[in-house]
Amino acid sequence: MLAFVVLAACKGEPAPPVQAQPKTQPEPTEQAVTNTDATDPATDPANDPAKSMLAAGPDPHSYSRPENVRVAHVGLNWVVDFDAQTLTGDAVLLVERLDPRAPLILDSRDLDIKGVYGMKVDATPGPLGAPELGLDAIRNDEGWVEASWEVGLYDPSFGAPIAIDIPEGANAVKLRYATRPGATGLQWLEAQQTAGKQASYLYSQSQAIHARSWMPCQDSPGVRSTWDAVVVVPRRYTAVMAAEQLGELEGELEGELEAEAGDGTTRAFRFVMPQKVPAYLVALAVGDLERREVGPRTAVWADPTVVAAAANEFADMEAMLTEAEQLYGDYAWGRYDVLVLPPAFPFGGMENPRLTFLTPTLLAGDRSLVSVIAHELAHSWSGNLVTNKTWGDLWLNEGFTVYFERRIIEQIYGPERAAIEAVIGKRELVEELSDPDQMGDKPEFQRLAQDLRGVDPDQAFSGVPYEKGALLLVALEHAYGRPVFDAFLRKWFTTHAFGSVSTPDFIDFVGIELVGKHPVLDGQRTPQLAAWIDGAGLPDGAPEPSAEPLDLVQDEAKKFGAGELEAKAISAKNWTPWHWLHFLRSLPTTVGAAQMGELDQAFELTKSSNAEILGEWLEMAARHRYEPAYPRMESFLIEVGRRKFLTPIYRALTQTPEGWKQANAIYAKARPGYHAISRTTLDSLLRTP
Repeated sequence: MLAFVVLAACKGEPAPPVQAQPKTQPEPTEQAVTNTDATDPATDPANDPAKSMLAAGPDPHSYSRPENVRVAHVGLNWVVDFDAQTLTGDAVLLVERLDPRAPLILDSRDLDIKGVYGMKVDATPGPLGAPELGLDAIRNDEGWVEASWEVGLYDPSFGAPIAIDIPEGANAVKLRYATRPGATGLQWLEAQQTAGKQASYLYSQSQAIHARSWMPCQDSPGVRSTWDAVVVVPRRYTAVMAAEQLGELEGELEGELEAEAGDGTTRAFRFVMPQKVPAYLVALAVGDLERREVGPRTAVWADPTVVAAAANEFADMEAMLTEAEQLYGDYAWGRYDVLVLPPAFPFGGMENPRLTFLTPTLLAGDRSLVSVIAHELAHSWSGNLVTNKTWGDLWLNEGFTVYFERRIIEQIYGPERAAIEAVIGKRELVEELSDPDQMGDKPEFQRLAQDLRGVDPDQAFSGVPYEKGALLLVALEHAYGRPVFDAFLRKWFTTHAFGSVSTPDFIDFVGIELVGKHPVLDGQRTPQLAAWIDGAGLPDGAPEPSAEPLDLVQDEAKKFGAGELEAKAISAKNWTPWHWLHFLRSLPTTVGAAQMGELDQAFELTKSSNAEILGEWLEMAARHRYEPAYPRMESFLIEVGRRKFLTPIYRALTQTPEGWKQANAIYAKARPGYHAISRTTLDSLLRTP
């Protein structure tokens, strides 16, 4: 009997026979990615067999047991059906059996499993360094024998485990399956939701635990595999993935996909990822796409109507890549391309290896928002090359990346701009830590090392891993000096390359490579790691970034707020978006709709084409009931899906009864176009007060 059947029996339910288990999982509900409060008796892991199984493993968000059976390679093939909004095909998993008696346990959520099979396959790497099992499974369906399997108890946030008894002598398992239209890791968009409005669109977003909703996998950042894929799409579409793009498949496809891919109405694209990556970094997009070269190793993919603008906006990518290599070593992924997605994308960027996904809100026209590019590029080292072992250690990805990002910005655009962005970042963190509507009443989420057992990682998302993590690295740089600290980071990346790390690993590495080898600089002291890692808020003596230009901006904000400076006299001619953010955030709370009108008349902020400025301005408009901005606010909330902008504007609206009504009226129109990640956050925020 498979491992987790005992858990079902503990709950008073009979353990079903292996083959009698339903081949599908429960229908998803509206709360498919809701927060789980581990302090609630109803969801306490001790009272929930599914969560007990999660808590017992090495990763509290994954049912998989890689210490027993580890997936070494994944071969994928899919037919993309825009009408049904599904992927249908196979996942072929090459396994390493560390415990020959143990089953293979995979993560899944809302997948329709049609069959599970085992076989001994040829695992010889292909010319690009990895097997092509996804292609082999299409061309040859013979030799696979049915395997015993079952689906365990379902949890709305974490899905359900699939346990598979691997047939004797087999080194691979094949799952034939289909996704469901509500898969949280996929977003299907109608043509009118795209820039060109000519074709539908599909893209994936798997971080943190959404890969399991579109492929059965060991969905833990601590498990890395190579992979390959064949993607069959309607002929008018182009498929891209975060991998080596091998182009279209030549010749006839045999087997199950022959009818779909061999009748002249479809195209089949091939991909391979020869480096091992976690499941959350597997990424797919399908749409009307065009490619423009930016440099020898860099290119932009986008809708044909915006690809030229995107290539111009991101023209510095090659220079950024060169500077990043000079800082922390060779780039390990071959190419660094980016894909500009439709506005529904919930994040600024996603660091998928070889193909970063980006929001179109970065297309400001003046390259003023390219810090996101620097951030996602930096992830090629911190996050993709060296990955946090679990999501409770996210700061090892994001804190390192923010630090690295600002070093790139400093090299390309100068120390002043890097300092300005550091000041803005710390201010955002301090405000978030003090705001009871955000992290102010959640000290457990103010730590760097977080206990997220029973908690959906998406619901613990904050600026803490990013800015607090970066400030710790700045404190270490100040203590030991930049040359020593740069050598430390280079060794961190080379020592742990293509591996996963935990906070204790970092503490040990600091002890050996910094404290054990180098004295602190005169007048400095070693940061107390315990206070940074385990303490809430910021410890005493945290670095205080400064930028003189922002001091002048803040002074003008105070004078304008006090009525001592007219709007037209504000010296904003050469301001960047960061100057504007600092100005708007430095205005006193007494500034109301009348003074906002003065600013709007002088600078046309409601018409701003810069998403950072506009997002901040619309939040102010919601907070101060500045009605002339309401039409633009509504259109912005309907058109843009980036959670960074949506949450503060909706939150500001909810501060008054009339605002609640307005927020919910807009949300009713906008919600169908939002990604599941944004919907989950906003569903919680917009509950009836």
